Amino acid sequence: SWWVIQDDYVQQRIIWTITQALITCALTALLALPVAWVLARLDFMGRRLILRLLMLPFVMPTLVAAMGVLALFGTQGILTAGWQDTPYLLLYGNVFFNLPVMIRAAYQGFLAVPHNQLTLAKLSGANAWQRFCWIELPVLKNWLLGSACLVFLYCFSGFGLALLLGGQRYATIEVEIYQLIAYELDMSRAGVLVWCVLATTAMAGGLSAWFGRHTHALRIQQTQPEQPQSWQQQMMLWLSWAIVWGCCGLPLLAIVFQAAKADTAWQIWWAADTWLALKNTVTFTLLTLLLATVLGVLHAAVARQWAWVRGVTFLPFMISPVCLAFGVLLLYPEWSASLGLLIGLYALLAYPFIAKDVLAAWDSLPVRYVATARVFGATRFQAACYVVLPLLKPALRRGMTLAAATCVGEFAATLFLSRPEWLTLTTLIYQKLGKVGAENYQQALVLALGLMLLSVAIFALIDDKAD
Repeated sequence: SWWVIQDDYVQQRIIWTITQALITCALTALLALPVAWVLARLDFMGRRLILRLLMLPFVMPTLVAAMGVLALFGTQGILTAGWQDTPYLLLYGNVFFNLPVMIRAAYQGFLAVPHNQLTLAKLSGANAWQRFCWIELPVLKNWLLGSACLVFLYCFSGFGLALLLGGQRYATIEVEIYQLIAYELDMSRAGVLVWCVLATTAMAGGLSAWFGRHTHALRIQQTQPEQPQSWQQQMMLWLSWAIVWGCCGLPLLAIVFQAAKADTAWQIWWAADTWLALKNTVTFTLLTLLLATVLGVLHAAVARQWAWVRGVTFLPFMISPVCLAFGVLLLYPEWSASLGLLIGLYALLAYPFIAKDVLAAWDSLPVRYVATARVFGATRFQAACYVVLPLLKPALRRGMTLAAATCVGEFAATLFLSRPEWLTLTTLIYQKLGKVGAENYQQALVLALGLMLLSVAIFALIDDKAD
């Protein structure tokens, strides 16, 4: 079946998938640099808010982002930009999700620049641009390249945005895999494309890890942010606000505005399908959290004993839900109608958030805490329950919150293993978008607003001490 790669149509899909990922990397890097510089160098009202909101796309479902782009630039959108049947819808959606990733990386890179080098360059008469080119950019390079690899990975293996915003003309390789499985039942051709996706994402993930090894700066005196003084700094500040709200805020505001005008569409919340979808979404999330918490804590405990386990902690982050769903369908075809398989797939996607945060917090605990408890007669189990676990609670809560957000907004895995009785809010929105008529579109907007508010409520639970 490897001949499928020689097909002209498939080659066009692969080329476009790579192209849109590379374009997104370039766009996010250009837009992130001024925002990250402002956040790292200037102190202003709303700075903490922006740093906090940079986590929002991590909990926002892809369907909500796609609905926001459609509400803004779609055929029935607020702005008639003529973006229908163009690649710009998908590129804008990619920027919405990936710009915060690049901003956070560049922000950490700016913080890693030694304060004494910047001061020395300033005393030597170097202006802001010269300091950026000579002092800051060499430090930023690895941070930006590592983040660009992640952005490329997310865009190359993205599914929800490409399905709703790309259309048939600008479909990516992930959408092609879904169509081969769902509509043609062609597992062999889909399997070849899955291997192509896995090989590419493995390469991007490996490069990101390699660059990440060069971004761990020593403890240095960081440059403290100061109030904007010159008009150039004021311009950079306003430019940063415009970039953040224009790229990340407008789609969400468009959903609120469009849904507020949908009069009769609000009755969808009283429909039986909506209540079923809401019930399933909550039930699946709770069951997944229970399983993912056990898996995450056990993984963190094992990773502290065997170093190689740490290397696979982020593996589910690197593999797209489409590839994971395809894999479980091949491994367990007799369980394809089992709810347990769906919950297990949800947990596989969600538990790394818990394992990552718990492991990081566990590593930072001083050894003397447990040793002191053992000296006073506590067993290993008692020391774990009464000493270690209370200290890990903030990290556990943060990980569980991100895991819950993943479950609430999960779309690809649910679509692959979907059954009528397993309807969720994401699949219900997709069903409404697949039907013609303005009423169905307005109902999808109303449901998207509800899903967005649920995600924001989960986002509010995330501890932001890391900022």
